[in-house]
Amino acid sequence: MNRKPIFDAVRKMLGRSFTQAEVDALDKAIDQSAGALTASLAPEPAASPPANPPAAAPTTGRALGTAGAKLIKKWEGCARRLADGTFGAYPDPGSADGKPWTIGWGSTGADVKKGVVWTQAQCDARFDTDMLSYVKEVASFLGGAATTQNQFDALVSFHYNTGKIAASTLGKLHKAGDFAGAQAQFGKWIYNDGKPMTGLKNRRSDEAKLYGTA
Repeated sequence: MNRKPIFDAVRKMLGRSFTQAEVDALDKAIDQSAGALTASLAPEPAASPPANPPAAAPTTGRALGTAGAKLIKKWEGCARRLADGTFGAYPDPGSADGKPWTIGWGSTGADVKKGVVWTQAQCDARFDTDMLSYVKEVASFLGGAATTQNQFDALVSFHYNTGKIAASTLGKLHKAGDFAGAQAQFGKWIYNDGKPMTGLKNRRSDEAKLYGTA
């Protein structure tokens, strides 16, 4: 079953991205409905094929909160909107070689390069998929370290932008419980190719503020 139209429709009604718990709940509901329909159409109950199991989900127990998704989308933007409403890939404006090429809500990867065009639905779907990976990486790094939802959201935003949660002093101080020290570290990540960037300075300020919000 193609689940994308269902997820797109629900996302549009909600006006926001899904949490992991919501993804799991929708997957379960779709699987149950598909299984019930298959059973009703089969000539004999024994001939009914089993419903497909839901896709594997991260087992970290963590999910990106609304505040985190809003912050990330604020700073990533859904940039380079074309006249027909689609979105084109663009080079990194702060790097010397233009890499990485980016599209939608800050999405990068081998499939994102010059000439690539996505619809809004593709941008939104990729954001949701990317967030599952980044949430899993941050949660795996943190392990059992005490972390509030706002701290977690700020760290996911930081990691999505830098990819450095595990290598950073910020991450290590957080794991050690030095929250004041970790919060102060956000302001040090404002450089691109050795140059301080106003946009990064402002983003780090927003992340630090969210991190310190009870």
